[in-house]
Amino acid sequence: MILVYILAGLFLTLAALWIFIPALYGLPSVPTKHDRVRAALRLADLRPGEAFFDLGCGDGRTLVIAAREFGANATGIEIGPVQCLVSWGNAARNGVRSKVRVKRGNFYRADVRAADVVFVYATTRELSRLQEHLTSQLRSGTRVVTVGSNFPDWEPAQIDRENLIFLYVMPVQAYR
Repeated sequence: MILVYILAGLFLTLAALWIFIPALYGLPSVPTKHDRVRAALRLADLRPGEAFFDLGCGDGRTLVIAAREFGANATGIEIGPVQCLVSWGNAARNGVRSKVRVKRGNFYRADVRAADVVFVYATTRELSRLQEHLTSQLRSGTRVVTVGSNFPDWEPAQIDRENLIFLYVMPVQAYR
């Protein structure tokens, strides 16, 4: 009986960490559907060997798809410690652990200078906070793909309206 209480307590603690730590930073953990991830990575023209960064990688599904199906070297930045463990576990379970890195940290401050493609699934509010950081770090030609929301001050190079996916190529054009 004590084991049941211990396991229940552990489960509740992990669930609380899964929800509350990302929420403290304004980003609840919401998984992206696999087909939408694939559509975003196709729109970004992700190629084998490229450096792919997922800002707020959650359970790591985007990292796994980028590494396994597109051949990218994928790095996830995630604030939640439970999500980091789950991401790492998903990469190992899917046989792409050698092509996936998961870093615990705040993506508003993450070093993404090596990126060829950056993937972000966030609200417009969070994207507006991220604009300056990405502008200061990303080199010319780096592609940024967002799902569900767009950068409020940037004009996308392409839009997949069916899946609500926006592609930007650095340096971005500002809306006029």
